[in-house]
Amino acid sequence: MAATKLTKYQRMRDFSKTSEPSGKGGRAKSSRALRFVIQKHAARRLHFDLRLEHEGAFRSWAVPKGPSLDPKDRRLAVEVEDHPLDYGDFEGVIPKGQYGGGAVMLWDRGFWAPEEGFENINQALAQGELKFVMEGERMHGSWVLARTTRDSGGKANWLLIKHRDDGAAAGDLAGAGENDRSVASGRTMTEIANGEGRAATPFMTAKGAPAGAVWRSDREPPATGGLAAPKVRSRGKARRAARLPDFIEPQLATALQKPPSEPGWAHEIKFDGYRMQLRVQGGKATLLTRRGLDWSTRFPEIVSAGARLADGIIDGEVAALDHGGAPDFAALQAAISEEKTGNLVFFAFDQMFHDGEDMRSLGLSERKSRLKAALANAPVNIRFVDHFVTAGDAVLRSACRMRLEGIVSKRLDAPYQSGRSESWGKCKCRQGHEVVIGGWTTTGEAFRSLIAGVNCDNELIHVGRIGSGFSHTTIAGLMPRLKALETDATPFAGKGAPKKAAGVHWVRPELVAEIEYAGFTGDGLIRQASFKGLREDKPASEVVAEPPAPATTDFNEPINAPVRTKSAIPRGSATVMGVVISHADKPLWPDSGDGGPVTKLDLARYYEAVGDWMLRHLKGRPCSMIRMPDGINGRQSFFQRHSAKGQSSLITEVEVFGDRKPYLQFDRVEALVAAAQTAAVELHPWNCEPFAPEQPGRLVFDLDPAPDVSFDDVMAAAREIRDRLHDLGLVGFCKTTGGKGLHVVTPLQAKGIDWAVAKAFARDICKAMAADAPNRYLISMAKKERTGRIFLDYLRNDRMATSVAPFSPRGRPGAPVSMPLTWSQVKKGLNPAKYTIRTAPRLCARLAAWEDYCDGERPLDGAIKRLR
Repeated sequence: MAATKLTKYQRMRDFSKTSEPSGKGGRAKSSRALRFVIQKHAARRLHFDLRLEHEGAFRSWAVPKGPSLDPKDRRLAVEVEDHPLDYGDFEGVIPKGQYGGGAVMLWDRGFWAPEEGFENINQALAQGELKFVMEGERMHGSWVLARTTRDSGGKANWLLIKHRDDGAAAGDLAGAGENDRSVASGRTMTEIANGEGRAATPFMTAKGAPAGAVWRSDREPPATGGLAAPKVRSRGKARRAARLPDFIEPQLATALQKPPSEPGWAHEIKFDGYRMQLRVQGGKATLLTRRGLDWSTRFPEIVSAGARLADGIIDGEVAALDHGGAPDFAALQAAISEEKTGNLVFFAFDQMFHDGEDMRSLGLSERKSRLKAALANAPVNIRFVDHFVTAGDAVLRSACRMRLEGIVSKRLDAPYQSGRSESWGKCKCRQGHEVVIGGWTTTGEAFRSLIAGVNCDNELIHVGRIGSGFSHTTIAGLMPRLKALETDATPFAGKGAPKKAAGVHWVRPELVAEIEYAGFTGDGLIRQASFKGLREDKPASEVVAEPPAPATTDFNEPINAPVRTKSAIPRGSATVMGVVISHADKPLWPDSGDGGPVTKLDLARYYEAVGDWMLRHLKGRPCSMIRMPDGINGRQSFFQRHSAKGQSSLITEVEVFGDRKPYLQFDRVEALVAAAQTAAVELHPWNCEPFAPEQPGRLVFDLDPAPDVSFDDVMAAAREIRDRLHDLGLVGFCKTTGGKGLHVVTPLQAKGIDWAVAKAFARDICKAMAADAPNRYLISMAKKERTGRIFLDYLRNDRMATSVAPFSPRGRPGAPVSMPLTWSQVKKGLNPAKYTIRTAPRLCARLAAWEDYCDGERPLDGAIKRLR
C-alpha cells in the first residue's frame, strides 16, 4: 500500500538530481509507535512541513507560517502528497530547479498518537477532523487538524490548531526564528544551505528514540496509538541498595560562558534559593544543605510534606516566589528570619535513591521520568522541575526575559556524579557571585556599603564594595551581625587591600553574601555590585573566584553575542559587536565641531565604548529613542517608545501596565549598538527603579535657563538644589544635559512611595526655591514669564516621564552628550560643549563622577517628613 501512496511523490522528483529518498527499498520501517517530523523548508517561500506516520508513509501538510503553540492561532495547513518514511531523516539541500528546491531542516521530531475517539485515522481524515497528541523536542501536547475546503484538484486546506493544555504557550513558534537550529544536527538554515557542520543523526532508522525526546503530557498517551515514552539509554541499571545513605554530596554545575545547544542536553530554570537534599525514610523527612547540615527546623512545612513521600533521596532547591511566580532570594531570607515559611516551595529536579533503589547510575532522563511519576500526587509545596530540550541559547534568552536568574544545562544520558562535573553547566542572566564580607563603611552614622573579598591562596583578596540593594529591613538585620564580628585588624591581604580610613569598619571574614554585579574594572574590582542576601549554607572558606569555563567547540555563540554567519555583509556596511550597521558612513552630525562629520558607524562605536556606564542608568527601565535617520539636519525625526516591526531581538520588549504595546528596554551593550543601527541619537529612560516601573528610583531636576541667563547662574542653581537635597537627607548628582542646562539627579530608596508623592516632593522643592528667589527661578512653563530666569522643571518625575540618559548623545550641532560631573567641576569655566561623542569615551576611562551613585540612594519618606 505504501508504494501506491508514493506514486505522486516519485513522479514529481528526478532522483538522479535530488538526494531526497525515493521511497523504493527504504531502510525506515513502519513502527508501532507512530513518528512525526516537522521540517523547515526554504523553497520558493519559507514554510514548515508537518508529516505524520500512517500506514507505512508520512501523511503531509505544508504549514506556511509554521505551527503555533498559541491556541488562539489558526494555522493554514495545505495537504500535500504522501512522503516516504525515509524522508523523516532527510536534511539537506534540494537542488535549484527541482520540485521544492531549497534547504530543508529537521526542525522537530518525535512521536504522535490519535486521541480517544479518533483511533480510526482514515475515517477521521475522511470526515475532516483529526485530534492527536505530539511529543517532540519542540512540540508538546494536543492538537487538531480541521479541514476547511478542497480545491478543484481535490487538494484540501486544513487548519492546525493547538489545544489548551500544558504544552500551550502565548506567542508564536517555540524556538523558531532566524537562528533556530536543527534538532538532528544543531545546524542553522544557513549552515545547511552552505553544506557546513555535521550530518543529521538518524531517527527513522535508529534503534529507540532520539536523545532528548521525552513524553511531557500529564496523562498517559492513548494506548491505541502504540505510543511509548521514549527513553534515553542509561549508563547502567538501578540497583537495590543495602541502606539509604545519611547524605550524598550533591552534583554541582560548572559555570559556562554559553549554554550547549546540541541535542542530548536538558535545560532547567535556575532557582534563586537554597540547594537542599530531601531525605525520606520510614515516614520521616529531613532537609540537608549542600554541606550536609540539617535545616529541617527552618522549613517545617516542606519537611511535613516530604514525610508523605516514598523512601528516597531527592535533590532540589527551596525557594520563595514573588507575586509573579518568579523565585525571589530576598523573600526567601525574609521568610526564614520571620519564621513565615508556609509559602516556600521545594523544587525537585533529580533523585538519587527511590524505594530502595540506587538511581545514580541511570541517565538523567530516566531518573527524572521516575521522579515525575513519584511526585504525581505530592503536596503542592513539593514540585517537579520539568526541562526543555530546545537549543540552550533560546531557553536562556527566554529565562532572562522573564527576569529569572538563569538556566542549568544537563546531559540527558549522564549518571549522577557528586562534586563539580562537565555534565552539568550553568549560565546566568545577570552576573552573580558569592563574596566574603570583610567590612562595612558609613557616612556619619548611616550605613553606606559593604567591603567584599574572595579567597585566593589562603588570603582574602579585596574585590570591591557593595553599595546598593539594601532596604531598611535588610540593614536592620545586617548591622547587629556586622558589629558582633567587628575587629581592629583588616582581614584583607595583597597589594590592592583597602586602607583604614574614616567611616571604614573591619569584621572577621565569616559572613558570605550573594551579589549581582555589572562586570569588572581595569583593576579587577566589581562594578555596580548589588546585595541580594546572606548565604548561610556555604562557609566563607569556600568562597573563591569562579570564572566561567572558556568557550569550546561543544558550544555555540554566547547568548550575549549576536549570531554571526560567514556570509558577506552588504557593501557600505560594517559590524560592531556582531551587529551589522548599514550605510555606516552616513553622517548623522554633519559637523561635529572638530572639522569632521559623526557617522552612523561612529555612533555605534560610541555606544560600544560607553555602554557599560550607560547601562547602569538604563538597564531594567523602559526607554524611548529619538531617531534621526537622515541626520540631525534631516526632515525625519521621531520619538519611539514602543517596539516596532523589524525591531532587533537584542532590544528587550517589556510590558507596561496601562499600555497594550510593549515598550523598549536596553539591558545589554549590543542592544545599544542595535539602536545605533536605527539612528537612535538620543535615549530617554524612565526614572523608575530597575525592573520595577511602578516604583520611583530617582528624581531629576531639569534646570532650563532663558537665553539671557548665564551658565554661571545655572551652576549656582544646581548647587542650591544639591544643598537643599542634602538638608533633607538626600544626595544630589550633577550632569550636563547636552544643551544649555544642567540636571541634578538624586537616587532613591522609595519602596512604598508612589509616583504622585515623588512628583509632589520634587515640585515642592522647586516651588520653595522659586518662592525664595522669584527673580531667579520659576516653575511655570510660560515663555513670556521666563526672561532672565531659570525654569525649574520637576515634571520629569512622573510615572511615564523620561529624561535624557547619562552619556546619551543629543541630536544637536556638535554631537554633545549628557555628561556626569563631579561637584568640583561645577564651577566657573565649565564648558558643557566640550563633552561630545568624540571626547566622552576618553573621559569615561578616568571617570570619577558618579562613582558612588548607588551609594547615594536614600529613603524618600524621611526627606518628605523633613520638608513638611
